[in-house]
Amino acid sequence: MVVELRSDWLSCPKVTELVLDNCRSSNGEIEGLNDSFKELEFLSMANVELSSLAKLPTLSKLRKLELSDNIISGGLEVLAERCPNLTYLNLSGNKIKDLGTVEALQNLKNLKSLDLFNCEITNLEDYRDSIFELLQQITYLDGFDQEDNEAPDSEEDDDEEGDEEDDDEDEDEAGPPGEYEEEDDEDDGGSDLGEGEEEEEVGLSYLMKEEIQDEDDDDDYVEEGGDEEEEAGGVRGEKRKRDPEDEGEEEED
Repeated sequence: MVVELRSDWLSCPKVTELVLDNCRSSNGEIEGLNDSFKELEFLSMANVELSSLAKLPTLSKLRKLELSDNIISGGLEVLAERCPNLTYLNLSGNKIKDLGTVEALQNLKNLKSLDLFNCEITNLEDYRDSIFELLQQITYLDGFDQEDNEAPDSEEDDDEEGDEEDDDEDEDEAGPPGEYEEEDDEDDGGSDLGEGEEEEEVGLSYLMKEEIQDEDDDDDYVEEGGDEEEEAGGVRGEKRKRDPEDEGEEEED
């Protein structure tokens, strides 16, 4: 089945991603895919029976190109001419057999990830070491670097970037943190002053109660002293009254 791109799609110059998987190419090209897609950054043409890249349009902003499960066996030098900014290239499941074919990718100076999985070239002795030596600009081959560390998932990277942007937006909406810190400091200062005033009031009332209690104690002491003096005076009066009688009795004796 041949799928032709509709003409009205070509009126969307801002298209950045295009997936044409499982379409069928006609004479090595897909009808409608041309230089009009100037903003295209991601193009996927997996399993479209593509045998050549000779009719690939110029896509100067293209960064990721998926060409897996086709029948491409050579002609890779076209990529450096038409898509000079490629960073990711997937040629897995094609008919690439030797290092000479891959050598044409040396002109893709920005290429970081290359996938040749399920190509005959992977059966060569020292395949990985040879590719890394030939294409020194790449970091990942078939999803792993030279130390066998797996390449990060591109979707996860996009999600993390999106989360960071959301966090930045939240911080901008929330405003500068200094304003809230100053308000909190003012609230704390007000509460401290309130506690100080309460402590001062409690201290004054306590002192006043102490003074009142001291005055009451003094009054009680004075009253008790007066009673003792009165009792002592009464006793002395009685003695003075008894003295004449005592004297008369002594005279009679």
